[in-house]
Amino acid sequence: MMHNVSHVKLFFLSGLSETMNYRVVLFSLTLLCYCFIVLVNVALIVTIILDKTMHEPMYILLCTFCMNGLYGTTGFYPKILWDLLSPVHVISYSGCLVQALVMYSYACSDLYILAVMAYDRYVAICRPLEYHSIMSKQRLSLLVCFSWLTPFCIIGTNIILTSRLKLCSPYIDRLFCVNWVIVKLACFPADTIVNSIVAYITIIIYVFHGFFIFWSYVYVIKTCVNSLENRAKFMQTCVPHLTSLLIFLVTILFDVMNMRFGSNNLPQTLQHFVAIEFLIIPPIVNPLIYGFKLTKIRNRILGGITFKN
Repeated sequence: MMHNVSHVKLFFLSGLSETMNYRVVLFSLTLLCYCFIVLVNVALIVTIILDKTMHEPMYILLCTFCMNGLYGTTGFYPKILWDLLSPVHVISYSGCLVQALVMYSYACSDLYILAVMAYDRYVAICRPLEYHSIMSKQRLSLLVCFSWLTPFCIIGTNIILTSRLKLCSPYIDRLFCVNWVIVKLACFPADTIVNSIVAYITIIIYVFHGFFIFWSYVYVIKTCVNSLENRAKFMQTCVPHLTSLLIFLVTILFDVMNMRFGSNNLPQTLQHFVAIEFLIIPPIVNPLIYGFKLTKIRNRILGGITFKN
């Protein structure tokens, strides 16, 4: 199988070529953005871990959600900060595949966790008497594990299929490595048929995640219509989930539309912002939404973290 091994050892990322005149400003803003992402997500994670009253499914899933945000952004920000200080923007072949794995698995894990959150709210509001038996510690642990392992395995399969391709160009016109861009560099398009099939299967799997979320909230809304107590619970706990879902879908949709149908006539800066907004907006906005909307978290953060025996 050695003849299928790529001769490309380094990829050249040309996404920053037109913005290097502003490298100091961009570096400062990017570093500030990354530090803020780490700060707000770590603050929420630590708050939930230290407060035993928050060791409930809803808060544990939220903690998982923020951890995943840190995982995804760590796959992007350190590399882009290094590139902003470097005159040459390169990444090794293996490093590029790893970065693509992190970016895609992060996005898929986000959708998986949002689906589990929707299921949790469905059980809490529509089947409250069965909530603790359905969302047991064992089941919650399995759901959290699958939220990371399943996307990692699915995207890992895509990356392994990509790694078998022989590539004829080392140039990637992006700020970071993307699997479908690497596939487009293949010397023989016929070799990418399997990649395309697996990619479409992956898309279908996560489209079903979206349908599941929609189905869950349809039942939740139907249950809440005739109950004042359930309406209050919906506004308190479901609105942040729906807001996070909307932000996720909009940012991912913009990125997908830009990748598939983007015009080269658009300014490069705008193209790159659309490509990385899912690494900027959700990791910042999600912890802020939950931090301000969920009373228990807001009171704990504003009052300072205290240990309870």
